[in-house]
Amino acid sequence: MGTILFPQHVIARKRDGAELSREEIDAFVRGATDGSWADYQLSALLMAVFLKGMSPGETAALTDAMMRSGVVADLSAIKMPKADKHSTGGVGDKVSIHLAPMVAACGVAVPMISGRGLGHTGGTVDKLESIPGFRMGLSIAQYSAEVARIGLSLICQTSELAPADRKLYALRDVTATVESIPLICASILSKKLAEGIDVLVLDVKHGSGAFMKDKARARELAVALTSVAKAMGKPARAVMTAMDEPLGHAVGNALEVAESIECLRGSGARDLMEVTYALGAQMLVLAGAAKDVPAATARLEASVSSGAALAKFRELLEAQGGDPRVVDDAARLPQARTRRPLASTATGFVARVDAMGVALAALRLGAGRAKAEDRVDHAVGLTCLVKVGDRVSAGDPLCVVHSNDERAHAEAQEMLESAIVVGTAPVRPPPLVGEVIG
Repeated sequence: MGTILFPQHVIARKRDGAELSREEIDAFVRGATDGSWADYQLSALLMAVFLKGMSPGETAALTDAMMRSGVVADLSAIKMPKADKHSTGGVGDKVSIHLAPMVAACGVAVPMISGRGLGHTGGTVDKLESIPGFRMGLSIAQYSAEVARIGLSLICQTSELAPADRKLYALRDVTATVESIPLICASILSKKLAEGIDVLVLDVKHGSGAFMKDKARARELAVALTSVAKAMGKPARAVMTAMDEPLGHAVGNALEVAESIECLRGSGARDLMEVTYALGAQMLVLAGAAKDVPAATARLEASVSSGAALAKFRELLEAQGGDPRVVDDAARLPQARTRRPLASTATGFVARVDAMGVALAALRLGAGRAKAEDRVDHAVGLTCLVKVGDRVSAGDPLCVVHSNDERAHAEAQEMLESAIVVGTAPVRPPPLVGEVIG
């Protein structure tokens, strides 16, 4: 019979800076999953980890225990290489929606389990759920069958997958322990590695609209994520990308889906496609489907120009009950009652489009959630958003505001007027894609 590990003893060891054993970490995760640890005990250990940190070995053990707290998808019967991408989140970041069919069209399966947004804008799930009829709530069995059949599936996290993470994330959110790098690593990787993938590419963002504002701290997270994934036998790379202004020209759920469809048609915004190709190329190289980044980029570009990626997206919609007619007619997506341009009051060059300011304006319109139980308005948001460096004249639109509420529109417009700055001197946009780690 094994030693009984009392929660208070495990908490005390981490409080005092000790390295926890595999058995102690397993007991903690089991306690979160089956309720044998009280919320106050789980919270105490989360705070001890936040203050004292975890070694790479501890973080890998925590990730593995959280991954095994539920079902781990077995996609070994699918002979195609299987790759996924995860972003640490940003404003206007709709990359997954068009990247997944592009990569799948290149012969690499993309089993992707995504989350809902909590904060300024919706998550990938919220965006895709703006497509009439599209079903994200597939079981792991249905998801596995879809990946085998079309090489692609985009679903929301199910109750079968990493249940310990749902409990611990909720507690981290209310105990001010969200920013701990070991806890972030375990949360992200426990879900991603339970998908049944072979390789993982991470988009780690830094800047005003990112979860990690500080670039050095974001790099620390990127190193930790790739190291832990490697320790668990999964090759991973992290691409550092800037999030000081929103990606693309649209912010808001249905509006971002429409922009992703334009990307698949070959008319995506320059910055959005730069990030898309950087991440997609790493997925293909890591999965062994291309010898290097230039060859991988050429394959991805060909998937768009040939129409293969758009056809794969249509196939995804049909497989998950979505209306495939949105591919040809974006008006079938939810539409806001009013669309009004926000005019520039000055002539000059766009000096700043503050990502967080734009995000908060979108949140005020109803495009995101301030609280987990809030409903998202899929129709609202912004389109035609200017980019840093653009030349504008007085009276030109800085963006178009899509709204369903007059008061929200007025308040969002005021926020946007502060977030978008026009100066007199030409501005060179800062680099977007940076270091590749791992």
